[in-house]
Amino acid sequence: MRSPLVLVALTVSTAALLGQEAGPVTRLDPALDAIVPANARVERVATGFGFAEGPVWVRSGGFLIFSDIPDNVIRKWNPADGSVSVFLDKSGFTGTDPTGVGGEQTNVNRGTIYLIGSNGVTLDPQGRVAFNAMGDRQVVRIEPDGRRTILASHFDGKRLNSTNDLVFKKNGSLYFTDPPSGLRGRNDDPKKELPFNGVYLMKDGKVHLLARDLGNPNGVALSPDEKVLYVNSTVDRKVFRFDVNADDTVANRQVFVDMTADKRPGTPDGMKVDERGNLYTTGPAGIWIVSPEGRHLGILAFPEAPANLAFGDADGKTLYVTARTSLYRIRLNVAGIRP
Repeated sequence: MRSPLVLVALTVSTAALLGQEAGPVTRLDPALDAIVPANARVERVATGFGFAEGPVWVRSGGFLIFSDIPDNVIRKWNPADGSVSVFLDKSGFTGTDPTGVGGEQTNVNRGTIYLIGSNGVTLDPQGRVAFNAMGDRQVVRIEPDGRRTILASHFDGKRLNSTNDLVFKKNGSLYFTDPPSGLRGRNDDPKKELPFNGVYLMKDGKVHLLARDLGNPNGVALSPDEKVLYVNSTVDRKVFRFDVNADDTVANRQVFVDMTADKRPGTPDGMKVDERGNLYTTGPAGIWIVSPEGRHLGILAFPEAPANLAFGDADGKTLYVTARTSLYRIRLNVAGIRP
């Protein structure tokens, strides 16, 4: 019999803020010391991007790939020499006329940018790259010969909004989120066909709606035993927890993390988990680390606002972070779950 899980709505108290350390790590719970070394430091390994997102470590090649959304490419970072190259062109929008495509945003170096490219990127259980094509409003997989297979593009006969993040179970079932970020008018865009922003399960070639009332669902992650699905919402500023049923559907939604009381810059976006089940999610002031029981252990801060993260290197103990125009990394004591 499973022991009951204690869920705690998280806020950062004034006392906790007054006690935070200088440097990249805010330690709110002694348990963080087993995760983040005392001498942890943030290193910027590449920069100059339009909006970096969706990192994933490719273990078979020993390199990292990530989305550069306004440039409409997936880039490859090679740790051997620090070089950056294009891994996949036209990763999010394959059309010929981008007029009206992609949500509008400001980049400190480039001015106005448009979110037309890929967003979340992962590997399926066979090691194939799969990603959220925001401009094309699809989930896409790259085959070994380079062909693109569309995994999901519609629900109930209507086009998806602008798929954002994704995670596979070991059995091949796929969970993904679908906010309106890639639509120029967001929720008010006339091209938006679905009247809600959903969380979906794709299984056996069919797309199933799991939730439709989470504001703007964004990051998605599974616990190490795949019995818990986490989904966060940028609008609600919360992380939700679902029990995963035997048939891969979900039940028993609960608020796992509540960031609404923290008014510092930063919102829920990318999420990952480590091998001990700790959850890492972007939020106010950086990346929040939360225990499986719901205790807020600490925050990792970066020079730019983090958008997403991934565990990498041979031992899985380096946390790579895409933060607006740059790629950063920080070494940890605990290995993360890598697809």
